[in-house]
Amino acid sequence: MCEDNQTEVTVFLLLGFQGLYKFKILLFIVFLFSYIVVLNGNLVLIVLVSTSDHLKIPMFIFLKHLAVADVLITTTIIPMMLDIILRDVKEVPVSSCIMQLYLFLIFGSVQCFLIVIMSFDRYLAICNPMRYNSIMVPHVCLKMIVGCWLLVFILSSEIIMVCQLQFCGLNYIDHYYCDFGPIVELSSSDTSMLLLVDFFISILVAFIPFFLIIITYIIIFFTILNISSNSGRKKAFSTCSSHLATVCAYYGTLITVYLAPSDESSFSTNKFRSLLYIVVTPMMNPIIYSLRNHEIRRTLQKMIVNIQIQMKTK
Repeated sequence: MCEDNQTEVTVFLLLGFQGLYKFKILLFIVFLFSYIVVLNGNLVLIVLVSTSDHLKIPMFIFLKHLAVADVLITTTIIPMMLDIILRDVKEVPVSSCIMQLYLFLIFGSVQCFLIVIMSFDRYLAICNPMRYNSIMVPHVCLKMIVGCWLLVFILSSEIIMVCQLQFCGLNYIDHYYCDFGPIVELSSSDTSMLLLVDFFISILVAFIPFFLIIITYIIIFFTILNISSNSGRKKAFSTCSSHLATVCAYYGTLITVYLAPSDESSFSTNKFRSLLYIVVTPMMNPIIYSLRNHEIRRTLQKMIVNIQIQMKTK
């Protein structure tokens, strides 16, 4: 229960980009354009992999689901961000704020596990190519993807503890979405157990996958070094270069946002750092794979030519 001189909070006030209100039209245009680029780039990847038979191989199937997660996580955040930019401040019911946090945790966590199984796919392709086709069969890939989603839903059950938090007095969040840290900071309940649970879940979702990816690429690196011919080493590296770029982009932004040294204004600075994670990385993945992978480029060019021919015939 709240104390006598405090009122129970039923809505949060998201403050957005305080101090930048005079640039709000420019901010709105920039983020709207970024959102359109993210949607178009990832949806094109999803359509290409779904409709092209020669792209229905494990690497591209996993990439398609990573693109789905990118679309979902940006759609969870950016539309509300655009609304806040126009309104300057936005009232969000506590239940809606917690729901946004829940979706953000699910879509962000599934990206970690998808990147792990993509690294395992690259490991098999380079280090054990003779068994690759017998292991990475369609039903195994499907089980791995479904397993990622199920595991994420189980681990995200910490949201039940968040729903039990009580909020009294202050209700403003200096952010453009409902992030875990600011919500816990506002709570008048004892959050020690929640923070402990969140710490262990963070280890399972972020640190262990990152460790597995590092180990995988160390093995891949030494395997490539043992290839005798330069052309063989170049070909082997090219098969994992796109995924390695995605790993660097994803975990680079994750470390920047959540592991950078904190200070008194850490929530305020994380507000801007998180733009890397929410906007930049989902925008980069389609660019990385379209530039580095000739199958994607060739299929995209073929699709564009077909569209142009259809338009001319009409």
